[in-house]
Amino acid sequence: MNVSRRSFFKICAGGMAGTTAAMLGFAPAAALAETRQYKLLRAREIRNTCTYCSVGCGLLMYSLGDGAKNAKESIFHIEGDPDHPVSRGALCPKGAGLIDFIHSESRLKYPEYRAPGSDKWQRISWEDAFSRIARLMKADRDANFIEKNKDGVTVNRWLSSGMLCASASSNETGYLTQKFTRSLGMLAVDNQARV
Repeated sequence: MNVSRRSFFKICAGGMAGTTAAMLGFAPAAALAETRQYKLLRAREIRNTCTYCSVGCGLLMYSLGDGAKNAKESIFHIEGDPDHPVSRGALCPKGAGLIDFIHSESRLKYPEYRAPGSDKWQRISWEDAFSRIARLMKADRDANFIEKNKDGVTVNRWLSSGMLCASASSNETGYLTQKFTRSLGMLAVDNQARV
């Protein structure tokens, strides 16, 4: 088939006109009468940090509830935060799929405890979880705290416990965590980024 330049443009223009008419359903007045609502229009925007790795990318999470009293909002959209200095709006596939993690049936939402020798986990309150952690930490520190070394020098060390810190925390949170662990005498402090 021998098509000239002018014939090629006529064929393309005819195809575009036909496609446009078909897309509008041959009734442009009815098609243009209703505009679609932007899905984030009434949503509440929350800034957060991605939980997966040590990069600490910024997130914008959008939630929407029905506005009723005592109704929980539900997150329905997550995207990268373009104003975040680390990621500038970019997310890896894991960060982009956080919405599936949030709404997963197997996601753990409450602290659980398994008694020694038991094969079942039981749900406990946050207050009970923090009280148990504090009680066990104090008992371990009291039993294993080293005030002086063999030469009589004050060292104030607690070597039997350690702290695993969050890698995506801010500098301020990292500083406070470091001060807290060092004030207890812990030497074994590591970061999630290396795990």
